[in-house]
Amino acid sequence: MDGSTLNRIVPNNDPALTVSSSQRAANNRSRSNGKVKQRLNNASGDSQSTEPPAKLTKYDVGWRRVVRNFSPSWFSVTMGTGIVSLLFITIPFKADWLYWLAVIFFALNTILFFSAFTVSLLRYTLYPEIWLVMIADSTNSLFLGTIPMGFATLIEAWVVLCIPYWGPWAVTFAWVLWIIDSVVAVAVTISSTILLISSSHQQALHRITAAQLLPIAATIVASGTGAKLARTFPNPEDALGTLIASYIMWGMSTPLAMTVLVMYYQRLALHKLPPREIVVSSFLPLGPLGMGGYTIMYLGSVAKTVFPQTKFFHELGIAGDIFYIIGIFIALIMWSYGLIWLCFALATIYYSRPFPFNMGWWGFTFPLGVFAVSTIEFGVQMSSLFFKVLGTVFSLAVILLWCVVATGTVKGAIDGRLFHAPCLANLPKKGNEEEHVEENGMSRPG
Repeated sequence: MDGSTLNRIVPNNDPALTVSSSQRAANNRSRSNGKVKQRLNNASGDSQSTEPPAKLTKYDVGWRRVVRNFSPSWFSVTMGTGIVSLLFITIPFKADWLYWLAVIFFALNTILFFSAFTVSLLRYTLYPEIWLVMIADSTNSLFLGTIPMGFATLIEAWVVLCIPYWGPWAVTFAWVLWIIDSVVAVAVTISSTILLISSSHQQALHRITAAQLLPIAATIVASGTGAKLARTFPNPEDALGTLIASYIMWGMSTPLAMTVLVMYYQRLALHKLPPREIVVSSFLPLGPLGMGGYTIMYLGSVAKTVFPQTKFFHELGIAGDIFYIIGIFIALIMWSYGLIWLCFALATIYYSRPFPFNMGWWGFTFPLGVFAVSTIEFGVQMSSLFFKVLGTVFSLAVILLWCVVATGTVKGAIDGRLFHAPCLANLPKKGNEEEHVEENGMSRPG
């Protein structure tokens, strides 16, 4: 099989199946060596011929290019920024400047989220055909899970920063937002799974990546936000309803995430490390494990308070304590399992370096961030200085990583190279020649 055939059968929108640059160069050299004699023989006839310059349409330049190529993966920016704001709040060694940094990042994340939401709304309103193409794409559709997760970080920051000062109306407002976020998260989790198992084409094992966890993690994050919100209700019955709903969402998503982790481990064992372009996704397993452990632990601590107030399991007065102890036990197992995946991720990064910057680098921030939050929560629940210090170290690492990734994202957004949605290649071609713009010999932007 020659290189041209290989390039035709590998989809361009799947980095895991993209031919490496070294292999492509070798193929090009072998093809060029075989064609030298033919080119020399035809030099006299071909010397005057030139290839026509590539045509650009109006959709490939200016604001249209940005809007059309604004994929859901951009919401990972809001996830990373949101977890940094929550880490400034969660770090157990309190200081006034940490609080104000949390406020600043909360405000920044609010601007980023609603800016991304507005551009996305424009994308699917002006170009509705992109929605169906994006949903059908096995990679891009997974990033729909980043939307409710980014929104959940805003709700949780609101719960911690605003409710203590603004009172009952802020609780009601957060509750409404949480219900919306939960409905969207559950819809994304269920629909993405249905799309995966009902797809017309067979999904090969080597194409499975840790990104399969994104739509599932959305429901885990929503359940964790509900646990945080339940503690703020003045009415215990409202808190109980939110608590039960959060337990249900945790049960819907966490075992499913474990199933995907088994498939992903099998993929790594059989097909080895993922390509350099998506190697950062090796950190994604920390997301459901860290957030899942934190959620079940925090739900137990709330249940210990709410169950006696509502006489839930009234014949069993220690029901809340049982939920609390079991929650810590499960959380500790999940945290330990996450520690193994953290070692796997660090080893993968070490063996795959260097790797190019892309939007996948935001996978450094949120998964490790929720793992840090879970670690700190162990320190709070167990009164353990070790976990508090370790969680703070993880938090500082996430903050530094955010600075690095945010800098690269700003640079990539300015020069336009990060505005690239491979699924657009599956759109039907437009035959209107009037839509072409003059290129004047310049290369295609981005």
